[in-house]
Amino acid sequence: MQASAPPSPDLSGPGTPSAVSIQGLWKHFGPQAAVAGLSLELPAGAFIGLVGPNGAGKTTTLSMVTGLLRPDQGTVLVHGADVWADPVTVKARIGILPEGLRMFERLSGRELLQYTGRLRGLPGAEVDRRAEELLAVLDLGRDADKLVADYSTGMRKKIGLAAALLHNPDVLFLDEPFEGVDPVSAQTIRGVLKRYAAAGSTVIFSSHVMELVEQLCDWVAVVNAGQVIAQGPLDSVRGGRSLHEAFLELIGVREDDGQALGWLGGGQAGGTL
Repeated sequence: MQASAPPSPDLSGPGTPSAVSIQGLWKHFGPQAAVAGLSLELPAGAFIGLVGPNGAGKTTTLSMVTGLLRPDQGTVLVHGADVWADPVTVKARIGILPEGLRMFERLSGRELLQYTGRLRGLPGAEVDRRAEELLAVLDLGRDADKLVADYSTGMRKKIGLAAALLHNPDVLFLDEPFEGVDPVSAQTIRGVLKRYAAAGSTVIFSSHVMELVEQLCDWVAVVNAGQVIAQGPLDSVRGGRSLHEAFLELIGVREDDGQALGWLGGGQAGGTL
């Protein structure tokens, strides 16, 4: 008899446990507030999209939530542990794939995973077993002994994801994980993330591509100017529209009145060189 799939988590009720609790988060760069009093309760066991326009504060927020950047003010709890008061406990429970991840490029892909696993205190035999499985699933087996310095953008994203998943974290944070990734690699990454989330873990990723978020996520937070302007289950946030339409309305994007750039097009060049 085939086992039935686990039920989807109820993400709308008030009793839903939080994987990440963010309260009153602030970060200034000079006089500019990149994050301005942001608060969020991100439900456990969900596939969560953190969306917003460029410069909305998504990357800064994720950097503070994962302990990579100290906030000016506010608290962040991951499954009840304070990111800044108890960083060892938190970092054992999270995986991170930041944007522009820097790696040990003179290691091969296999060596990078072996080093990462041992650095986290996993037994050597278990590290090797998990590394080989991740390399195979992410279609990196043939390139496992190639230096990371010679990896393409898509391959670097995949080996970074493998390193983030190696210790089987409770919460996975991804900052623009599909940026610059070819369709084949993107499909592979999607499959791994869906498998990970289906097992009851929490995925939190930032993006400004609404169609991608709509395909993958069941819970969404919309950020603009360093603040949360909407949050909740995907269907609740989009309210019967596409997420793209809901996003534009929430952000307050006005339509072009047809007057701007009236000189553009028509093939009539102007000016001299």
